[in-house]
Amino acid sequence: MTEVSAQAGATKTDILVAGAGSTGLAAALAFSRAGMKVALVGRIPPPLPGRTVALFEASIRFLDALGALDRVRALGCPIEAIRMIDDTDQLFPVPELTLRASEIDLPALGVNISNDELVGVLLDLVRARPEIELIEAEIADYELNSATAAAMLADGRRIEADFLVAADGRNSRARAVAGIDVREWTYPQVALTAMLRHEFPHDNMSTEWHTRSGPFTLVPLPPRENAPHRSSLVWLMSVADARRRLSKPRDELEFEIEDYAKSEFGTMQIEGEPGQFRMGGMQVSKHATGRMALVGETCHVFPPIGAQGLNLSLRDVADLEDCLASVDLRNERELSRALARYDRHRHADIGFRTNGVDVLNRSLIIPYLPVDLFRGASFLAVAALGPLRRAVIREGVLPHLVLPRLMRKPARAHAG
Repeated sequence: MTEVSAQAGATKTDILVAGAGSTGLAAALAFSRAGMKVALVGRIPPPLPGRTVALFEASIRFLDALGALDRVRALGCPIEAIRMIDDTDQLFPVPELTLRASEIDLPALGVNISNDELVGVLLDLVRARPEIELIEAEIADYELNSATAAAMLADGRRIEADFLVAADGRNSRARAVAGIDVREWTYPQVALTAMLRHEFPHDNMSTEWHTRSGPFTLVPLPPRENAPHRSSLVWLMSVADARRRLSKPRDELEFEIEDYAKSEFGTMQIEGEPGQFRMGGMQVSKHATGRMALVGETCHVFPPIGAQGLNLSLRDVADLEDCLASVDLRNERELSRALARYDRHRHADIGFRTNGVDVLNRSLIIPYLPVDLFRGASFLAVAALGPLRRAVIREGVLPHLVLPRLMRKPARAHAG
């Protein structure tokens, strides 16, 4: 595993991954799979009430390569279609749009699983890998130079590595030490999240109502004992509406959720406690520098629209592993070329997704007739034109801009 460095008290490894959330855990697994020694440093994140992640085909293939797919499928629910309904009361009606996995010859577009269960699956795999040393500690500071990347832990330990993968979140200390500039913005919205039980089946279909406060989305979840029909809710709304709704008695909030869903799923019951988080966005000036690369929310943040967040983060990890696969990490020239390639890929992929999500979100919350007309015409074209619709589905679940090697091989068929 790790070895003692020439510097007294320091531990030496090939790859240092900072941050032990789902992105950091996936990064540690990807690089250990490539035969590298990995030190994964960070605190395991606390539970996130009501939060799930919809993992699409490219991410499914990646999880299969990491050995996580069987457990993810067992714990999650397949998403066979995505249904989008305009509920903005705009002047000209917008047709309902349904995107089905069968149109692109897939059994499902992806799998929806609770965030906490996904972290648990990846954590178990990390702990089973002898190439990974999991160090549950805080990183106090970093030292980045042309020869090494080092982390100084809060307990005084020092970890030295040939390369640092920064997965330490939107307030990344590693990014700040590297001097990478950040552009941030906010939206006048809060996302309310919850797990729901409902009366009628979801038929493995994600249903998204587009309202003037943002999308109201129900994503299918697997059944539980005495709860055959379940979904996760992501509901974007104003800050004032979020405060009002979360202060309501539970049954009144359930009635309002049922009303927003047009009673299509019958009566609603909230499982556990609902969660909330403020909407914002973030981009960085570059995604790699020296002996460090950024992945996940260290380099991109945007609203939970189209379920792009974690899928994009896993693509960061797979892309970085691909770019570094045949590189001697001690060779500065080889490393520099590989990181330039990674930066180009991430600028294109992240920029495309960020702009698309931003435009869709703003088009909903700004009641401007030309914008409504453009959005309506886009929906009409996708609904009416089969080739365009199939292209949109493929781009959403299996992007053409960047498809790293760990995402190219189709996932194994699910046994049973």
